Amino acid sequence: MTELRRLGATNLHILPLVLGGNVFGWTADRTASFAVLDAFVAGGGTMIDTADMYSNWVPGHHGGESETILGEWLKASGKRDSVVIATKVGMLPVENGSSLSAQAIVAGCDASLQRLGIDTIDLYYAHKDDADVPLDEMTEAFASLVKAGKVRALGASNFHAMRLKAAVDTARAAGIPHFQVLQPEYNLVSRHHFEGQLQDYCVENNIGVVPYYGLASGFLTGKYRSADDMKKSARGGGMADLITQKSGVLAAMDGVAAETGATLAQIALAWLAAQPGVVAPIASATSVAQVEDLLGATRLVLSAEQIDRLSDAGA
Repeated sequence: MTELRRLGATNLHILPLVLGGNVFGWTADRTASFAVLDAFVAGGGTMIDTADMYSNWVPGHHGGESETILGEWLKASGKRDSVVIATKVGMLPVENGSSLSAQAIVAGCDASLQRLGIDTIDLYYAHKDDADVPLDEMTEAFASLVKAGKVRALGASNFHAMRLKAAVDTARAAGIPHFQVLQPEYNLVSRHHFEGQLQDYCVENNIGVVPYYGLASGFLTGKYRSADDMKKSARGGGMADLITQKSGVLAAMDGVAAETGATLAQIALAWLAAQPGVVAPIASATSVAQVEDLLGATRLVLSAEQIDRLSDAGA
């Protein structure tokens, strides 16, 4: 059985794969979402990631759809104590002021708790940075949720290195809980958002990293290799540059697949899980078969030579 990893300096321990909830209520209806969640937990999965804004980009949706379905599953399954629930605030529009004002953070948390049907959110993220909000206001609002018992641990998503450091330093100076987890965009073909200063800071300060877009919107599954493949799905239209510029990554992954018998999705996620600072990549699924494929990544151990070969191809 795959060992759980400690999430930075938090008291949370998770499998090195997080299930993304962005598809719940969007490309996975209630029935499909329940099946995916059941399969993930049955396979040893421990952490589920969602956000209050999922899926407000869908016509007729307003955000909260994913949390609502997840909450219904938690109630129906009785699995609340078996899973770590992470959600986010800061991307839904608010009527007055910023989506990361103190008022918006506290109100967003209460709304998420209600939709999820739980008393405490295990990990609560600032979904994106907001330079218009003073850092002491932002950090104090998040810390107040920990003090109130509504949140166990705090994280930041889409923060640059200097802003993450400034936020952590501000909270530490005030003696209040600080961001202990980072959720950046990071995968084999998109490295610049994380590698360098941000990765170094997280490693040095024991901030657990949980990357999203681990499969590069499907490119790293090998689904899109030619212009004809771009017609396979709604995401295909955005693959032109990757097909042109990053085909060498797929070739390197094909080589590792031949050596290990693993799927390309498993290889992409195992590469991420092996990177310094990374605790667990996030990946979403719309079927039980996809969940089982993704869980296989947690049992795949790449050699140092294979990791280096993949890194060089994706550089």
